[in-house]
Amino acid sequence: MDARLLDILVCPLCKGPLEYDKKAQELTCRPDRLAYPVRDGIPIMWADQARKIEPAL
Repeated sequence: MDARLLDILVCPLCKGPLEYDKKAQELTCRPDRLAYPVRDGIPIMWADQARKIEPAL
């Protein structure tokens, strides 16, 4: 994932910053607890494609 792209991408729901998880190949939004997949180097930024992240205990 290009660092310049990460600087401009935001969560489509809350417009907050995203964190890239290289191992899982996804961008995560902590406030919304969503993980957006990255497929073939392309972030899929649709809310219906995002995976819900369970809160940490």
